[in-house]
Amino acid sequence: KTREVVGISASRPTIEGAGVHLRRAFGFHDPEKHDPFLLLDDFRCDRPEDFIAGFPWHPHRGIETITYMLEGSVEHGDSIGNSGTIYPGEVQWMTAGQGIIHQEMPKPNAEGRMGGFQLWANLPSDKKMIKPRYQEFKSSDFPVEELEGGAKAVVICGELGRSRGPVVDVEVCPSFFEITVPQGASTRIPTPLHHNVLAYVFEGEGFFDPDQDTSRWEVRKDGYTDRLEDALLGNHSLVYFGPGQQLQIQAGKDCGQLRFLCIMGEPLHEPVAWRGPIVMNTRDELNAAFMQLDDGTFLSGSRT
Repeated sequence: KTREVVGISASRPTIEGAGVHLRRAFGFHDPEKHDPFLLLDDFRCDRPEDFIAGFPWHPHRGIETITYMLEGSVEHGDSIGNSGTIYPGEVQWMTAGQGIIHQEMPKPNAEGRMGGFQLWANLPSDKKMIKPRYQEFKSSDFPVEELEGGAKAVVICGELGRSRGPVVDVEVCPSFFEITVPQGASTRIPTPLHHNVLAYVFEGEGFFDPDQDTSRWEVRKDGYTDRLEDALLGNHSLVYFGPGQQLQIQAGKDCGQLRFLCIMGEPLHEPVAWRGPIVMNTRDELNAAFMQLDDGTFLSGSRT
């Protein structure tokens, strides 16, 4: 069965860190809707003054953060001794577990641009307090799976066709692909039956539900509510899918290639207690984490 579109939204401008201008596709509201994912930020920007201040030292607990770069670079460091720089096509996959403190400082490319995405994946209750760990991958580490219609998928995590992404030991077993569909072409992507599936468009336009009229969906754009005139979805569009075993996608005929992130994961169906960069299961656990930040015991981890 082909999955049908059950919702559409648009990422909204926000400011994070020390003044980084970005667009948030989802996060901090209705976590059950995106389970097991918590947040997706699109930080593409072409004005260095809007991102150069970056994300200075800050804590995380109870989640995994996945950073995927398109342009520019991000210098990073953390409390368990990791440091370095990730460049276009590269991925930083950080498991915060019981606690980590890190910083991420974006740098522009020669044209002054910087861009990429950060996805937060929740950790199940029995893994919230595991030891933190860090994985980093070069663009050459990711296999590219050929799909029908001339489409291609960069397989970052999970399996697609004959390809398996290099990211391992991920607690919620997600799939994370970057899909490119040539102009006017169509393709299909198999999806695990019981996983939640999301698509986020960042280039071109396409149909994600060719047999269904999506003109009825209201789309949030820069704080206003608009109504789509047709089923074509373009830059900054987040697509929610119903149950099924595959996606069917067709790129538009007049807007170049279609590129989007495809994100899938099995829901945890667990309570979420969330404040800022820390996500636990109960309010008591959340309060304990912030008390530990205050008294200097956060990195040792002590679940209450």
